[in-house]
Amino acid sequence: MFDNKSILITGGTGSFGKCFINFLLANYNPMRVIVYSRDELKQFEMQQEYQHKAMRYFIGNVRDKERLLSAMRDVDYVVHAAALKQVPAAEYNPMECIKTNIMGAQNVIDACIEANVRRVIALSTDKAANPVNLYGATKLASDKLFVAANNIAGAKGPRFAVVRYGNVVGSRGSVVPFFKQLLSQGVEKLPVTHTDMTRFWLPLEQGVEFVVKNFSRMQGGEIFVPKIPSVRILDLVEAMSGTREHELIGIRPGEKMHEVMVPEEVAHQTIEFDDHYVITPAISFFEKELNYNKNKLGEAGVSATDAFEYHSGTNPHFLSVDELKVLNKNFA
Repeated sequence: MFDNKSILITGGTGSFGKCFINFLLANYNPMRVIVYSRDELKQFEMQQEYQHKAMRYFIGNVRDKERLLSAMRDVDYVVHAAALKQVPAAEYNPMECIKTNIMGAQNVIDACIEANVRRVIALSTDKAANPVNLYGATKLASDKLFVAANNIAGAKGPRFAVVRYGNVVGSRGSVVPFFKQLLSQGVEKLPVTHTDMTRFWLPLEQGVEFVVKNFSRMQGGEIFVPKIPSVRILDLVEAMSGTREHELIGIRPGEKMHEVMVPEEVAHQTIEFDDHYVITPAISFFEKELNYNKNKLGEAGVSATDAFEYHSGTNPHFLSVDELKVLNKNFA
């Protein structure tokens, strides 16, 4: 799919962007891989690491539509990974989060349509489902924008879809590297916000492969949700420190006890496949009636029950302490 094609990644210097680029260069022969981000130092560091002839670097912000248009000239595929993602920071700086995550999302959409990009996938988060914090609310708005963009683009315009998943193991700012840093500093008890807290858990490489596969699956308008395990916070503490001893610090501003990736309220829009779910659009597209029960790869799904909810606390698959040890070892 990506051979001799041009692919642009917004926020391409982040954890996902680097892993995505590694996957592209190892498995395909792209014409151009364009990193679009606002951090010149991280781009400089990437240029030292990636010597491939296809690599291109654009310094720019998703808040700048004209710069996005310049970067997207003759681009085939776009992954929109740029976002302000820190929950407490978003609570204290709400307008900055809105400018990047909502207005920036609309700029990406407009630029993709004007540049006649072929397919676009935007990365979302479990926090966008029934959001209780500003970050989640902005990502929910972003998801809605990318779904509706298929109508704006028209029958011959780009196709847009969304990938939603939970905590990514080892991504920048996530709990695993944070705990590792504390343990290396000699901390005896790891900080825990609440002992009953659960989260969805996904290795970064698996997240990248899921995004890549959905470029082939997508028809436009889908929110793709992978079937992944959950973790209990005290199991993670034991896997990393060897003990369940911890320091209780209380839930942070905007933080949930559990996460949801498919709320019960959209169960009637949800289709279950072997390894993922698809939340279908709430709106109808004018061009034609799409059959989301069968995707572009020919995979068939079945409608979820009306009471279905994909919830980190009731997920049938939890990682054990031993499984977490193996996963963390692989990350290290």
